[in-house]
Parts: sequence; structure tokens; C-alpha cells
Amino acid sequence: MNNSALATVILAAGRGTRMKSDLAKVLHPICGRPMLWYVVELARSVGSEKTVVVTGHQSDLVEETMKGGDLIYAFQEMQMGTAHAVLQAGDALRDFEGDTLILCGDVPLLLPSTTEGLLDNHRSSGSAITVMTARLDNPGSYGRVVKNEGGEILRIVEASDAGTEEMAIREINTGIYCADNTFLFEAVRKIDNKNAQGEYYFTDIIEIASRENRKAGSFIIDDPSEAMGINTLDDLKAAEDIMRDRGFK
Repeated sequence: MNNSALATVILAAGRGTRMKSDLAKVLHPICGRPMLWYVVELARSVGSEKTVVVTGHQSDLVEETMKGGDLIYAFQEMQMGTAHAVLQAGDALRDFEGDTLILCGDVPLLLPSTTEGLLDNHRSSGSAITVMTARLDNPGSYGRVVKNEGGEILRIVEASDAGTEEMAIREINTGIYCADNTFLFEAVRKIDNKNAQGEYYFTDIIEIASRENRKAGSFIIDDPSEAMGINTLDDLKAAEDIMRDRGFK
């Protein structure tokens, strides 16, 4: 991996209502550690110089649990979508020159080697933004990755906004990205909320890149389970089983 400066934004504001608990989703334990711990450690392992954790529900408890002098906290007061969440890190990264990795606090299974593959792909391709994708037999409610015949990514369509043809696409968005930091915050400020959910979708950044003739790339991971989001207690148990197989106790 080359030595471009790297920052990380970890999205960790979600309430996690399907966990059937008032505890902030990212603090639910896997092998005795909060799932957010694994994501923070991932950022450290790939050389993140500045790591911004965007909190919301139980922000004080998240900060107290995840003490670390290298962590910067940003607060998302209202949950208005992923683009709005990323925007909360803008002040902390205003003067940062380099690449910014965007991770999800509820995706704890991603391996450093896979993440380094994303970073290498992003940097070697000269992309303004690269999205980590996976191919699933049953893509369900995941956002679909729409490409042209040349394999270039054109846009990401949320399942709730997708038509029949788009819903048939098997390549999905994992919610993990790497972007040039300057492009990232210039573009995210241009995102609107004209969609079925009335939210500011970070995925709209792909269309902005295309519109501005900036390259948007994709990096397909071999093992989709690494990008599994933890949304239910069953997901939590599945993640714990995988961690135990990796040697965590």
C-alpha cells in the first residue's frame, strides 16, 4: 500500500431498534468487546492518522466506552441520512489532505487485508471515490450498484427507490468507501433529500462524481460476510460465531 495520508470516518449514530435493547447498537458486545471496538481497531491497523467517530444515540456512553486519545468525536443530533452523518465530520477534517475511509460502526467483521485492498484499488485507479461492493445471490434490501457496459459505476440505487431492472442487479453497496477528502466534503454538501425516504443518501455522491467527470470506482470483496451489518440479535450471534472462528474468545 502506498503512503498517502489516511483519515477515517466511522458512522456510529444509529439507535438500533431491531436489537430489542435501548443500548446504542455499536456498543452491543461481540466476544466481550463492543462491536465498535473492532471498527476502531481496523482504522488503526490500516494507518488512519485521524479517526472521527460520528455518534448520536447515547453519545456520552459511546465516548466513555471507547476512550482513546486518537479518536475525535462528532455528534449527529438528528438522524437525517448517511450523507448528513458524514457531513458532521467535516469540521474535524476540514484541512486534511489525503484519502478518507468511511466505515460503519455496525460492520465489525471487515478484515484489515480486505480494507487495504480497497485502499490500494482506490489509489492505483486514480478514483475520486471508490465503493466496496459485494455480489449476493439474494441482494434483498441492499442498495444496487449500477454500472455501464465498460464496468464503470454510474450510481447506487437504494432498494426503496429501485425499479424492477435495478432490483435484479446482484452487486450491492456495502456502505464502505474511500474518497479523496477534498472531493468528499465538497460533494457531500451537494446532496439533497429528494427520495422515497426524505433522507440525505451518501450514495448520491457517485452520481455527483459522474456528473463532474470524476472517476468513481468499485472494489468487489471476495467474502460478503465481512461486510455484514449487525441489525438484529441473530446477526450479533452470527458475528460472534465468526469472531470465535477467528480466534477471539
